[in-house]
Amino acid sequence: MPQEAVPQDSASREDAPSLSLEHRMLVRCSAAFALTANGQVNGQAGALRYPAMAERGQEFFVRASAQVMDEAELDRAQISAALSAEAQQLRDNGTIDDVMPACLGLLPAE
Repeated sequence: MPQEAVPQDSASREDAPSLSLEHRMLVRCSAAFALTANGQVNGQAGALRYPAMAERGQEFFVRASAQVMDEAELDRAQISAALSAEAQQLRDNGTIDDVMPACLGLLPAE
């Protein structure tokens, strides 16, 4: 019987570390804040509806990434891949506006 070909990205997903629900949320919100901050810098109307992300969003991104790396024992390449994949998924699915309300509550106080 011929073997089925395994898509390349399926194999890489199997190698990806398993993250807890909390870690997945931190990664998702970090990606959402980064995309929003980028949109704000570029004057995108949708991104400008949210509070400025340059400082608080970046602070969250750095702290959350460090926390996930430490607790899930990820290296820089793994956290970078997780963040990139999440950002791509948010863009592809158009779900940034869906996750931002929950994520905004996680931002450090001004």
